[in-house]
Amino acid sequence: MNWHLAKLLIVLLSGAVLINWLYFRDENRVERESLTNFPKVLGEWKQRGDAFTFSEETDRVLGATDYTMREYVSKDGKVANIYVGYYGSQRVGATYHSPQNCLPGAGWVMLDPQEAEIRKADGTTFTANQFFVENGAYREVMVYWYQGRGRATASEYRDKLNSIVDSILLKRTDGAMVRVMVNVGDDEAGAIEAARQLSAEVAGRLQPFVPN
Repeated sequence: MNWHLAKLLIVLLSGAVLINWLYFRDENRVERESLTNFPKVLGEWKQRGDAFTFSEETDRVLGATDYTMREYVSKDGKVANIYVGYYGSQRVGATYHSPQNCLPGAGWVMLDPQEAEIRKADGTTFTANQFFVENGAYREVMVYWYQGRGRATASEYRDKLNSIVDSILLKRTDGAMVRVMVNVGDDEAGAIEAARQLSAEVAGRLQPFVPN
C-alpha cells in the first residue's frame, strides 16, 4: 500500500474513533422545568380545557422525555393547538418526529410549504416552517421549528448537525420540536398572522423548559 494513502487512512480512522468517543460519552444534564408548568396564558391567548395526553403506545413511539399538547383560544375567538416535545438526549433512538413524517400518516395533507420569520418580544427573530394542513373539513395553518441549546431552526438537518457539534463541544443533545396550529376558518390571512404571533409567544417562554 502507498505510504501516503496509509497515513491518510490512519488519520481518518483515528478521527472517526475520536468523534465516536466524543459523541457517545456521557452527556451533561441540564436543570429544567416540567412542561406541565408551561404558561396557560400566552399574550392574548388563554388555555382552554386540560392538556391532552397520548396513549401508552403513542408515548412509546414518540419517545419524548417530556411534552405538552394544549388548546388555546384568542380574545377574538381563534382556536389553536400547541405541542412541545422535549428530548433530554437524542443519542439512543429517541429523536424528534417531524410533522412532515407524522401528519400524512394520520390523514393530513400538507400544502404550500414556506418559511416564516418569527419575531419574539425581545426583537430577536428566527425562521420556522409554515404549511397549510387539511384533513377532511379541517384546515389549519401550521408553524413548527426545532429548539435546543439556544438555537431555533426550521431545518431538521441543520438541527441534526447542531446536535452532533454540541454533543462534542457541550456534551448535550437535548432539545424540542415545537408546533403551533391555528384553525383557518374563513380568514386565511388572519390565521397566518395568528399562528406566527402565537409562535412568537410560545418561543419567548420556552427557555425554562427547553434550556439554552
